[in-house]
Amino acid sequence: MNKDQVDGVGKQVKGAVKDAVGGLTGNNKMQAEGKVDKATGKVQQKVGDAKESVRDALKR
Repeated sequence: MNKDQVDGVGKQVKGAVKDAVGGLTGNNKMQAEGKVDKATGKVQQKVGDAKESVRDALKR
């Protein structure tokens, strides 16, 4: 596991919380920010996954 993977998961969790709180409180801006954070986190995690795959391939 690398830094991008960890940070990506963290952003996804943060985004999920913001999305949920925004939905419960009727704060559309917070809810939208949460959705963006979740998407950003998923992308960052995928970048980390790709880096990990390249690193593993180079070890062979």
